[in-house]
Amino acid sequence: MSGETRQLYIGGEWVEPAGGHYEVINPADESVVGLAPEASPEQVAEAARAAREAFDGWSRTPAEERAAILDRAADIMQREFEPWTALAQAETGAPTGIARGMQVGVGVARFRRYARGALEPVEKALPPQVTEAGPMGKAGILGALEVRQPVGVVSCITSYNNPWANPAGKVAPALAMGNTVVVKPAPQDPLSVFRMAEALAGAGVPAGVVNVVNGQSVAVGEAAVDSPDVDMVSFTGSTAVGQRIAEVCGRSMKRQLMELGGKGAAIVFDDADLDAAMMGIGTTFSFYSGQICTAPTRVLVHRSVHDALVEKLTGYLAFMKVGDPAAAGTVVGPVISAAHRDRVESYIELGKKEGARIAVGGDRPAVRADGKGFYVAPTLLVDCTNEMRVVREEIFGPVVVVVPFDTEEEAVALANDSEFGLLSYVWSGDAARAFRVARRLRSGGVGVNTIGRNMEAPFGGFKKSGVGRDVGSYALHAYSEIQSIVWTT
Repeated sequence: MSGETRQLYIGGEWVEPAGGHYEVINPADESVVGLAPEASPEQVAEAARAAREAFDGWSRTPAEERAAILDRAADIMQREFEPWTALAQAETGAPTGIARGMQVGVGVARFRRYARGALEPVEKALPPQVTEAGPMGKAGILGALEVRQPVGVVSCITSYNNPWANPAGKVAPALAMGNTVVVKPAPQDPLSVFRMAEALAGAGVPAGVVNVVNGQSVAVGEAAVDSPDVDMVSFTGSTAVGQRIAEVCGRSMKRQLMELGGKGAAIVFDDADLDAAMMGIGTTFSFYSGQICTAPTRVLVHRSVHDALVEKLTGYLAFMKVGDPAAAGTVVGPVISAAHRDRVESYIELGKKEGARIAVGGDRPAVRADGKGFYVAPTLLVDCTNEMRVVREEIFGPVVVVVPFDTEEEAVALANDSEFGLLSYVWSGDAARAFRVARRLRSGGVGVNTIGRNMEAPFGGFKKSGVGRDVGSYALHAYSEIQSIVWTT
């Protein structure tokens, strides 16, 4: 725990927030982690102007120099790995393995990846065309060059569920491509992002290239989107907020990259390895208390193996320890806040009213003697139908719903009958069927007999799960504009 009081980072300076400070709360025990700054909309506008002023110089900085700075930033993060892991854990309530690996660890890895990415070619020669003499000029050969140019100033608005990997996945590729950034972290856990700014400053990022503003007020986020100095908004968060951002961006034709909600369908066929499916689906409960948009939360299982899979999942949950995220053996920690705990619990109650049955969980676990901490028991809802709200809406907690099916056609129809389409999953012993079904799913990604992700594969959603693709080289492309240069010989 840091116990620190943070300032805003604008134009290379640490700036006192106009709105004072507020407390960041540890979800595990409700203690105060530190004090976060509350910016004014005017300070957000100041940050965007600083990024605009720094853009020309940074975009002209040689790629090798940008790469070296990103590598040095990763070096600093690695040196501070342990205290920054402790801070991330205190802010988010993530169990130690997740705080180390999927938060700070992935953050460091992304800065390393995009240090290399800064050196990827940004120019590509296109096939020449032979032209005949005519009104457009003399006969000759038209050459063409495709050039990737930085977009400009990028507003990076991040979600609370990963205060290292998520901002790093935006900031590192944006900087690698020559953009400047204004980062607006989630208000629940912003302290880690200020640590990231410290690392970048220590690595030699010029003043104004990286700016971090923060606040609980909706006006702070709106200012980060609406500023005339912002050319692109990269957002991770709820579909509802993403829709509002898209409306604002549309007025000035700002570029957008959005990773929004998910309600991943996990199709389990009768020939599936049920133990593998159980382990994959079980990560929904255990990975950061289900607060991940990629989770397989909507299990569609063949009726012939329905009871067997439910029995396995029930047994799996019985041995899943809910507790203090810093304690050895803890698998499931708290959710991010009291408000979110209440929201998740309200969905469990809604499921019961809709006719679902709780196979396991559904209560509020007593983790601490004083009753503090925002804990939700991993919960499995069965006897569900696709019309129920608990099946159709993103809960974003350790809750999984199970719906039976009888045929492949029905499974595909149920999976696609959703507003979301981020990641879906297929478990089957028949590879031909698994890939046939995967191709039919309206989803940005599909895992076949795995929940693993290839971090060079494009990531993004169909339908209301988002706009655009990132990860790997696709992230570099997302933060670039394509320019064509044509000449004649």
